Amino acid sequence: MYTDLDEFITEYQHTTDFWYDVGCVMASEKLSKFSSKDWQELLIIVHNRPLEWQKKLAYCLDTSCNRYELEILLSLLSTEDEELFEICIDTLRSFTTQESKQMILDKPSILNRINDLLPKVGIVSKKMLEDFITRLNS
Repeated sequence: MYTDLDEFITEYQHTTDFWYDVGCVMASEKLSKFSSKDWQELLIIVHNRPLEWQKKLAYCLDTSCNRYELEILLSLLSTEDEELFEICIDTLRSFTTQESKQMILDKPSILNRINDLLPKVGIVSKKMLEDFITRLNS
């Protein structure tokens, strides 16, 4: 399944809007069938994929809000790319268990970066980042 997802994201050449409307649903279906081995392979290769591939993946990593999805999103937060960082934070808003929240809180650099971004981002991004902080603290 891992290889199937990798090829799907790599070869998916439709418009960006189409990806977020249709492609991500198809990718999420593939993710829902992942075995533990598939997740481990994805964890290994995710940082070796192009930035656009990482963005597409991050957008659909809330299929089951499992530990693997959380680990991948947290690892992608080390990016210098603001858009990927924001996609990861947006997706992380779906991770509502206490364990998930604690894993996020255990990485203070995430909140530091959000606080640095807040004065610089547009209204939509600002609302999303603020909502993330609110959900994290609830």
